[in-house]
Amino acid sequence: MSEPGSKRGRGRDAEKTRETILDAAEATFAERGFDGSRIDAIARTSGYNISLLFQYFGDKLGLYTEVLKRIDRQSSKLQAQLIGLLLEDETIASDAYRLRTFLKKALGAFFDYMVDHPHVMRMGIWEHAAGWQTYTKIASHFEPEGLAQVEAFFSNARRSGLLRSDFDPVVLLLLAEQICWIYPTSIPFYQLFLPGRDLTSAESRARVREHIIEFVVAGMIVDPKDDEA
Repeated sequence: MSEPGSKRGRGRDAEKTRETILDAAEATFAERGFDGSRIDAIARTSGYNISLLFQYFGDKLGLYTEVLKRIDRQSSKLQAQLIGLLLEDETIASDAYRLRTFLKKALGAFFDYMVDHPHVMRMGIWEHAAGWQTYTKIASHFEPEGLAQVEAFFSNARRSGLLRSDFDPVVLLLLAEQICWIYPTSIPFYQLFLPGRDLTSAESRARVREHIIEFVVAGMIVDPKDDEA
């Protein structure tokens, strides 16, 4: 006999149950942030009882951790593809045109990923607003993949004289990534001041995407004389 308020009677697929709970938790954390989310609300949204959530994830922080782990796994394919490009073509760090092309591709891919995953953007905004206090507690679960390769790549680009300054380029990329998820979530705010502007169409988003990419890349690398317009 199934427990009241649960879906145990509909099947005992543990993995499907976990995914359903994680879907509900991700949506709730995106809407209300970690502090504003209640475990009982997540349970109601998922259709399972609170005791099952505790059984699977321990507590709210454990559930939050698993939500972020799933997001990390989902984004790892994109990260691997970009790092793979660096490893396959060593000339990227010594050729201004190739470096520009790579950075545009990387930033464009990240922008597209964030637009396609609004829950990830909103959770990032909540963490940012809270000073990343919750993420700091669980950061040890998320070792950055490929960071050594990325840092080595930018060191080579700096030695080649392609970077504009000595400021840490990895920090610049992180700042650029924040722009990519802050802009889409801030459109309602911009619309208040620019009510007659087209800020929501696919065409507008494509223009902003290119402007962000051009802005960041132009600020990072030296513009070669023979670079294509």
